[in-house]
Amino acid sequence: MVLDAGQQWRFLTPSKRFNLTTRSFSNSPSLCKKKDKSRKLTGANTELSISSEDPYDLSSLENGIVAAVARLKDELSKLRMGGRFNTESLEDLRVSLSKGGKETVRLGELAQVVPKGGRMVTILASEEEHMKPITSAILSSDLSLTPQPDPHNILQLNISIPPPTKELREQTVVAARAAMEKAAGAVRESRSVSHKRLQDMQKKKLARPDDVRKAQEHMERLTEKGQKEVKELFDAAKRALERV
Repeated sequence: MVLDAGQQWRFLTPSKRFNLTTRSFSNSPSLCKKKDKSRKLTGANTELSISSEDPYDLSSLENGIVAAVARLKDELSKLRMGGRFNTESLEDLRVSLSKGGKETVRLGELAQVVPKGGRMVTILASEEEHMKPITSAILSSDLSLTPQPDPHNILQLNISIPPPTKELREQTVVAARAAMEKAAGAVRESRSVSHKRLQDMQKKKLARPDDVRKAQEHMERLTEKGQKEVKELFDAAKRALERV
């Protein structure tokens, strides 16, 4: 006997009816699966966001310390240390090429500054018309230098570097100390930024408390090392001056 579809349905057990219904429903797209996929994606994004917050990443502090130390070295090199004269002090002077003009040019772009031993500097201008403006710029600066024309070369100026006086040495130490304090302040500022970042991570629970604590300890060690290097640079510069 052949049964039609309606008769076959009546003879099915409840469990078989459920299986049949389930298989038929799965042929169409499932909204529940879409929700699960979205939930998984959200969870992955959250995990990625958390993992990107590394409490041990103190690169901004390290870079800040490196920059502060580099600036301090540059500022100290431009001072008169140990009786030596840094030619950059002359090269960085601004020269006005026209009388009463507001535009100025760096001296190093108009002439070559050549050290001749410890107590003499020679300036070689590229144009004769630049000699007078260059001389005026040097005389009006705070370098206390007097350029003299060379008797054999109209494009050359000779400058005798006087030995540093006690007053000059004291002024140099004051300037060096100010540069040191500026560098130390920059290190403290970099440390403050890193400290705030770690506090925010702990508050938002983006890292384990133990990891934050260890990162803070490492931060303090880096800061202490940076401050020590800043002080050592100043102490070395001060000793060099006092030996004169």
